Amino acid sequence: MKKYLAEAIGTMVLVLMGCGVAVSLGCTSNDPALASTVVGTALAFGLAVVAMAYTIGGISGCHINPAITLGVWASGRMGAKDAIMYMVFQVIGAIAGAAVLYLCTATSGDAIVGTGANACQPGVELVGGLVAEIVFTMIFVLVVLGTTDNKVGAGNFAGLAIGLTLVLVHLVCIRYTGTSVNPARSIGPALFQGGAALEQLWIFIVGPFVGALLAAGIWKVLSCEKCAK
Repeated sequence: MKKYLAEAIGTMVLVLMGCGVAVSLGCTSNDPALASTVVGTALAFGLAVVAMAYTIGGISGCHINPAITLGVWASGRMGAKDAIMYMVFQVIGAIAGAAVLYLCTATSGDAIVGTGANACQPGVELVGGLVAEIVFTMIFVLVVLGTTDNKVGAGNFAGLAIGLTLVLVHLVCIRYTGTSVNPARSIGPALFQGGAALEQLWIFIVGPFVGALLAAGIWKVLSCEKCAK
């Protein structure tokens, strides 16, 4: 039970800090002149992952993302029961984080708006958003699987590598979809924000899950000791 609770807490922190910074900086705007908001938001998500990796990594592995959990399960590193429970508690944590953010912004008038929910940005079609979520999740989960591998992984530096990769993914993808690569991170804020975020939520569930499965398949090939070099 302790590892499930750790996943809930870690995901809550990720949503509260990452989405909180996005809302505070006004990163929901698609104005290219506000590039600093993209950088700030990307750093917030990456730093949240690094902080949680070194806080709860030894307890649960710090997935704090159903897509990562799916990739780990598909790679044969955890059982189905644990994978399902991880995902359930990650979503619970994300909803809790979004609820705190909603309570902080609900009475702010027009000064601070929203919960940092995901939606395809102006000019980006649903297909483009889905492709972006698949590809960037695949890259992110592939890094997670590689850096945490028992034989060839990055050891104690895995958390830093994963956090920095998430920063990079956000820098590229925010202007396309707001960057999810994490179904829980999208579900929590969308429930409170509604509108397009709720209507397009399927993209931010299907895309990351497909990307995670692709990453697991790629890593199995790359890490196969019996495969020809």
